[in-house]
Amino acid sequence: MKFNRTGIILYTINYKSCVDFYENTLDLNKMFEAENLTCFEFGDAYLMVELDDSYKETENKSERFKTCLRMNVPNVKEITEKLILKKIKVEYQEHSWGTIAKFKDPDGNLCAFKDSEKFEEQIKNYRLTKTN
Repeated sequence: MKFNRTGIILYTINYKSCVDFYENTLDLNKMFEAENLTCFEFGDAYLMVELDDSYKETENKSERFKTCLRMNVPNVKEITEKLILKKIKVEYQEHSWGTIAKFKDPDGNLCAFKDSEKFEEQIKNYRLTKTN
């Protein structure tokens, strides 16, 4: 498989503190941001810091994985169909911000494909708003 970009998603309950840490302590450049999500340059990849909205304070736990290995691809649906043929359980989702397909590796680690076009569009729109 050929990926357009790769990235790591870090789910956190301390969203604002983590964004501040990666932006101001580690001096990572921001690629774009949305509600409860900030994406930074991370070498040749990206680090996406995202609020863990599945965290339940009363139970002091989260039902979400803390990290996700993200691979941006031109056609999420096509790759999803290939994974299904290989007997991989895939959770395919279409959103206004893009299409993703989540699946687990043999050790149970969360992985996801994301459509490249929408991701690059988010970066472009963010840069346009910063220059105006």
